[in-house]
Amino acid sequence: MVRALVVAIVLFLAGACSVTAPFRDQARPAPDPAPAPSRSGGLFAGPQPWTTDVSGAPASERSPAVLAALTAAGGWGNGNVLQIDTSMPVLTADGSTRRLTVGPNADYCFGGIPDCDPVPAEMPVPEGAVIEGSSDLTCDATAEDCHLLVADTAGRRLYELYQATQVGDGLTATGLFVWDLDRAYSDDLRGPQCTSADAAGFPIAALTPTADEVATGRIDHALRFILPNDRMKADVYVPPATHAGGPTNPDPDAPPYGVHLRLKPTVDTAAYTGPQRVVLTALQTYGMYLSDGGEIALTFADDRFSTARWADLGIEPRTFAGLTVDDFEVIDHGPEVPVTYDCARN
Repeated sequence: MVRALVVAIVLFLAGACSVTAPFRDQARPAPDPAPAPSRSGGLFAGPQPWTTDVSGAPASERSPAVLAALTAAGGWGNGNVLQIDTSMPVLTADGSTRRLTVGPNADYCFGGIPDCDPVPAEMPVPEGAVIEGSSDLTCDATAEDCHLLVADTAGRRLYELYQATQVGDGLTATGLFVWDLDRAYSDDLRGPQCTSADAAGFPIAALTPTADEVATGRIDHALRFILPNDRMKADVYVPPATHAGGPTNPDPDAPPYGVHLRLKPTVDTAAYTGPQRVVLTALQTYGMYLSDGGEIALTFADDRFSTARWADLGIEPRTFAGLTVDDFEVIDHGPEVPVTYDCARN
């Protein structure tokens, strides 16, 4: 994500930002201690942009054009397959969890922009925790996203690190992003033009379903999805996203960062199992937000930190491979916002 962000910043400084067409607003090994509990109601208390029921919201009048542009650009990533990546650890902590110090790496906060929280800072890290893409707390932060996501149920904070790795008895990262679990966030999230551990500015853990969550029979929030940079409209985002990474598609109808897709209610889900329909119901009720650049469209939590297992729930990487771009529709959230990278923290 950092490399894509740097490219986008360079393009912006060179005057490459374009004027954009508006979206008309039609509707606003398991760790010790115990595995993460069910969180079918979501990590955050109170209503959030990603917990809004949009099952009855009208589709955007631009929906056909946006979906046609996505299809023309190649559709979903990974060979146009709606595939699931289950490698994202979503961890929980309480008042007894050890705390580690987070320090900056050489590229902290992408060269000094105010999007990140100040370091050094302490955050809870459970014993046995792992960083995304690693079997422990070490990760190649020069080449990988290396996310570390920890929800502190006692302190009511969500800590998300980008490009994190262990150094000595502490951690270093490119960005520390702290969310208040008791705050009702507006569509500006942590601030307009501000990124997070996710390029679009979202809290990753809040949009990432866990196996335990699916096992309860409910997902009460939208999901996260990603696309290759060449499938996303350049130089813009749409709320409730607050930022864009490195999208490069010049097509005025290409989907922008933050675009909200909802699975059409007409899609027949009868052939799917009960746990699989839990995911599909969430996609029809809350939808999914375009959050970052990459190949594997859907992000689910690593089940090493759950009681339930994806395999036992009948969910594997290609479970929803039969869903096409045309099985979804776009929900409007207002006009597109030109990217300036001038973060104004809330």
